[in-house]
Amino acid sequence: MAKVGIIMGSDSDLKVMKKASDMLEEFGIEYEMTIISAHRMPDVFYDYASKAEERGIEVIIAGAGGAAHLPGMCAAIFDLPVIGVPIYTKSVGGVDSLYSIVQMPSGIPVATVAIDGAANAGILAAKILAVSDKELLKKLKDYKKGLKDKVTEKAEKLDKLGCEEYIKQM
Repeated sequence: MAKVGIIMGSDSDLKVMKKASDMLEEFGIEYEMTIISAHRMPDVFYDYASKAEERGIEVIIAGAGGAAHLPGMCAAIFDLPVIGVPIYTKSVGGVDSLYSIVQMPSGIPVATVAIDGAANAGILAAKILAVSDKELLKKLKDYKKGLKDKVTEKAEKLDKLGCEEYIKQM
């Protein structure tokens, strides 16, 4: 049964939102993914958000660009955590999306990641679920250690090669 719902307002958001599903797959977390427009199909959207908990969804990751109402409306309807992913827009670089998602009224919080930050949304969803799942928490700790190890390897390579040679090999 899916624990995370990933939704987006348009298929143009799919390349960004796939990064969330990639992270969930890395941690072995089941998810469902769909395209729902809060503006163009409010009845379908409402049905999705109001019945998500019944389907076993514990966290929703909602990506949206422009007016970006999808995450906030999810948070208004769905009682469990919602993570908003502001999507980059050509007109103002995604800042409109970011402001729309992060500036929620008191009582309706949406955890918000960086513009196009769907990978972090997937990690944040995993962290939320790990509060009650020790096996998942271990996977997150291993992942974090892997990040440290990669940086350590790069630092050692820089020490060994020097700046100019390192850059040539990049």
